[in-house]
Order: sequence, then structure tokens, then C-alpha cells
Amino acid sequence: MTKLYIKNMVCNRCKMVVGNVMASLGLSVSHMELGEVTIEEPLEDKKHKLKEELEQLGFELIDDKKSRVIEKVKNLIIDLVHHNGAALQTNLSDYLSAELHQDYAGISNLFSEVEGITIEKYLIAQKIEKVKELLIYDELSLSEIAWQLNYSSVAYLSSQFKKVTGMTPSHFKSLQGNRRKPLDKVG
Repeated sequence: MTKLYIKNMVCNRCKMVVGNVMASLGLSVSHMELGEVTIEEPLEDKKHKLKEELEQLGFELIDDKKSRVIEKVKNLIIDLVHHNGAALQTNLSDYLSAELHQDYAGISNLFSEVEGITIEKYLIAQKIEKVKELLIYDELSLSEIAWQLNYSSVAYLSSQFKKVTGMTPSHFKSLQGNRRKPLDKVG
């Protein structure tokens, strides 16, 4: 068994694409989640080809431990915000510590040092991107969006939205042609 860490693998479509690359190289995937793939066989002879093919698709194999931790933090937050809205009520520091089996202070310091922003700011950026998506879909009211993303109030969501984007949610919604950032570029 070989565990691989892959940068920019942030959604189910990414998992499908990476799975297809693995299959095309004859690699048997035993487990896959955002940012991580476990294959049955050793990778040695196919590593260069895998790296090449992944890079052509915007992914990257991660070899060093610091980068793996950072990518795991990002993927956990993306998954939490964009795919598991109900889980947003958990304490982020406890959640990350439990998932990574590390002290939160160490994770937080490493993330800030490498990324140049705090984990909290990264979380806020992801939440604002989710708010934008939900505003564009126009299926939920602002109060429903605030509740779904665990904001204490619509006013707090609006204030944070304006601080990050420079406009109110209603102004954002009224603009035509809004383009969301790809999830791996948020932050």
C-alpha cells in the first residue's frame, strides 16, 4: 500500500479525474478522499509519469510533510464548508486537531507561516465563496444562508461579506456575470 498526497484535489470531480489518471496508469486505488489516494502497489516505476499527468490537469504530488499538513487543512476546511454544512457547528480547532492528530497551535502556526494567512481567515474566505455560490443559485434567503453556514446573524454574515468582498450580499447578487474563484485559489 502506498499513500499519495495530491495538491488541488478539492471536489468530487477532482477525485473522479485523479481516479481516471490512476486507472490509465494501471494503479489500483484502494481508498480516495480529498487530497489523498491510497494505491495497492508501490509507485516507484510510475511516479514520474503520474506526476506528469497530474500536473497537466492542475494537480501536484506533495512529497514534504509540511505541504501535506497544509493541503490536508485546506481540504478539511473545503469539505466542511462546501460539502458538510451541518458539521460547521463543530469547533474548528478541535476538529482539525482530531483529524490531523496534532496540536492546533502547531497546525495554526505552520499554516500561517506557509500560507501567509491564518486558518480562520482561510475558513472565512471559503465561507464567503460558499455564500456567493448560494446567492448566485438564488434558492435560499440570506437568513437561510446565514443559518446553513453557522453565522450568528444575517447582520454578522453581511458585515463579514462586505469586509471580504467590498460589497453587500444584495449588491453582489444584483451584479451580472459574477465569477466565483476555483476553490483551490481561495484564501
